[in-house]
Amino acid sequence: MAGPLADRPGRAFATTPRVSIVNRRNAVIGWAVWKAWKGAMKRKAQAAKPSVEGGRPNKPLIAATAAGATVGALTVWRKRHGGDEGDS
Repeated sequence: MAGPLADRPGRAFATTPRVSIVNRRNAVIGWAVWKAWKGAMKRKAQAAKPSVEGGRPNKPLIAATAAGATVGALTVWRKRHGGDEGDS
């Protein structure tokens, strides 16, 4: 058997290849930076979310949602009932 673990009996299987300490250190540092960045971005997104006024969402959000749902429903209804016969 050839390889870095050939000189160690009993350890040839179910082991990971050796990783240099620099690569392991860089991996740990990268992981820590990723976790910190992700947490900071979550906090920033929570702060940018529109606030709830008096326990109810703001009125422009309700109006935009209702208008979008209405337009979507009308588009689907029109396609299903053949309202536009010029299209294919």
